[in-house]
Amino acid sequence: MLAELAAANAAFQVIKQAVSNGRDIASVGSQIAQFVDGKETLQKKVSNKKNSPFYKGNDFEEFMALEVIKEKEEELRQIMLYVGRPGLWNDWQKFQAEARKARIEAQEEAQRKRQQLLETIVLSAAIIAGIGFLGIVIYVGLKARGML
Repeated sequence: MLAELAAANAAFQVIKQAVSNGRDIASVGSQIAQFVDGKETLQKKVSNKKNSPFYKGNDFEEFMALEVIKEKEEELRQIMLYVGRPGLWNDWQKFQAEARKARIEAQEEAQRKRQQLLETIVLSAAIIAGIGFLGIVIYVGLKARGML
């Protein structure tokens, strides 16, 4: 959890420094992506931990980490509002929502493909085992009748 927070903070510091040095937002696109990735990874980890029956974490630490991210995101919003073109923040929010939906759909599709592959493997193994068993039964039957 701390690694994700550190990565998001480092990316944000690069964004802030670049903008304060007069660079435009487009020049720090990869750092914005790193910040968002760190934020989403942190949120996912906190959510997964809380859903675990073995969770014995520090709620306050996780809350504060998410608060720090929320503050940085608000600062990023301010930067986009003041430095970026009009409507940039709203367009960014829409883009993030669409990208999140696309990632979820891709994960679900990958899960479906894994499930389908597993079912194919199990079915193939059952067919091969059935053919092998049938071959053994025929062999034993022929051997018992003295045909082999």
